[in-house]
Amino acid sequence: MSDASATPAGEAPDAFEAYAAAVLEAAGGRATRVPSLPHELHIDVPAEAIVAVMTALRDDPRVRCEVLVDLSGIDYLTFGRDEWSTHAATGSGFSRGVTGRYRAEPQAAPLPAAPVAERRFAVVYQLLSIAHNRRVRVRAYCAAGEPPVIDTVTDVWSGANWFEREAFDLYGILFRGHPDLRRILTDYGFIGHPFRKDFPLVGHVEVRYDPEKRRVAYEPVSIEPRVLVPRVIRDDNRYEPALLGHPPPPPGKPNG
Repeated sequence: MSDASATPAGEAPDAFEAYAAAVLEAAGGRATRVPSLPHELHIDVPAEAIVAVMTALRDDPRVRCEVLVDLSGIDYLTFGRDEWSTHAATGSGFSRGVTGRYRAEPQAAPLPAAPVAERRFAVVYQLLSIAHNRRVRVRAYCAAGEPPVIDTVTDVWSGANWFEREAFDLYGILFRGHPDLRRILTDYGFIGHPFRKDFPLVGHVEVRYDPEKRRVAYEPVSIEPRVLVPRVIRDDNRYEPALLGHPPPPPGKPNG
């Protein structure tokens, strides 16, 4: 990360690493640096220390993260499990699933194991230091159990108020100590949290205006779940079984 090729014009090669070291020192040993792209500083912080670390990153003169740019939730339920071939998607598109007998491409490496259940939900904070013109990404995994819980940072940055309400609404993450934690995007009486990986794509209910009742009526969803990515079968030489290293399909069965 400290080589000159990854250094913005006019900046000393070791300036970024010096700032990263200052961030870790300000965190007081409660943060772990995560490998990331050049000039992206990402740290993991335990949930129980999030308020103390965030306060230090804001107040330490060597760091000075005055602005909370964004806060979002993450659901790692199916992390590392691909349903579609993705390694060559930029050039070929999402055309074939990887769960069937025949694949459009081999996987470059085994898929990583899914994380343990207690690390399913996390909160990511995007911080900005105007004084030092730096950005810091902080991730904190929520405490185990349902619902996921983490302390609010509204006392550190008041702008976190609506961000945390959004994460609560979409992921069901509770922010302990939030002054007004309620839904902000979904409708009144909405059931569940739509950004969770196990939330059905079609939802649980559908709405329509009932002219007899003269109000909006909620009813069980009537459409069936479906895969939104089309599975295209192509009959050109790119998908010949001999070229893919697969045995030929049984008679009468398409190659796909």
